[in-house]
Amino acid sequence: MKLMNWFGITLLVAVAGGLGQCSKESSTTDTVAPDPDPDPVVSEVTVSGRQVLVDGAAYEIRGLCYNPVAKGRTERDFNDMDRDLDLMKEAGVNTVRIYAPIDSKGVLDKFHNAGIKVIVGFGYNQGGVFDILSGTCIDYVNKYKDHPAILFWELGNEYNYHPEWFGNNINTWYRSLNTTADRIHQADPGHPVATAHGELPTNEILELCPNVDVWGMNVYRWDSPGDIFGQWAAISEKPMYLSEAGGDSYMTVAAEGYAQGENQKAQADANANILDEVFAHKDVTLGVTLFAFSDEWWKAGNPDQQDTGGWAPNSSGVPYDGAPNEEYWGLVDIDRNKKEAFFVVKEKYLELLNNQ
Repeated sequence: MKLMNWFGITLLVAVAGGLGQCSKESSTTDTVAPDPDPDPVVSEVTVSGRQVLVDGAAYEIRGLCYNPVAKGRTERDFNDMDRDLDLMKEAGVNTVRIYAPIDSKGVLDKFHNAGIKVIVGFGYNQGGVFDILSGTCIDYVNKYKDHPAILFWELGNEYNYHPEWFGNNINTWYRSLNTTADRIHQADPGHPVATAHGELPTNEILELCPNVDVWGMNVYRWDSPGDIFGQWAAISEKPMYLSEAGGDSYMTVAAEGYAQGENQKAQADANANILDEVFAHKDVTLGVTLFAFSDEWWKAGNPDQQDTGGWAPNSSGVPYDGAPNEEYWGLVDIDRNKKEAFFVVKEKYLELLNNQ
């Protein structure tokens, strides 16, 4: 995930070499045989005011951040994704946000056949593999722009917290972001281009990046992100969504009536309050991709065991102890046992779905 406090920095948990690598995974293995789908119908995704439209209908993001890494591994793989998709469908999830491109039609087919759209993230420097620095992200866009699973493209992940990746001049990133968004528009007029910004961008940032269609924001303001929607509405008329929000299921210290140690109730309560505030502002926000679907044991220590801790600068906005525990963020554990938070999210998302 990426935690952060109300205004500042988040974590970058696993950085595999190179300038501005901002993936939540160290590497990927994305091979899955395609499901039969010979003539998929490509969705038209457009922007209208504060809304993203899919085939002319307003799209509401009931989402999760998704980065499946098996116990004892450090690489993302989708070998068991059928089980994950069943859980997502049960919970009313319609969108996943991924941190690095999925170079597998078979994986994308499975998302599409499950009725789940994908927000595809591109990193700045991924060693020339579908990244922004080399421009090879455009190769990926051209390869998959006609796949019906794609909701939109997303450039970077809270890079505003890491000017050191850009020669201590963060405007280098914003110029690259804006230029690459324009290049993607030329290659693929059929999907919007987003970015995932750490917290609320400033007017100056928005002026530097007019080609960004949708602004994602990673927001960790305890269990109460509601103020950000009015703050966004005051500076922009573009669509926005919370690209990360949520809480972990481990209390580093006892606080606010929640006992120290593994505490699923703390996570469930935090996510319930966050979702209530997000969807009380549907006039401004598209929704949220909660962090995260499953626990990931590779982040804070030995990938063969679940460790506490995880580094997140200025992450005091994490409920309810102000301390991120990166390996406890899932709605399900690493074996896909449902936590209390899973049932909260399921209730909230299904209510939204049934009220559409």
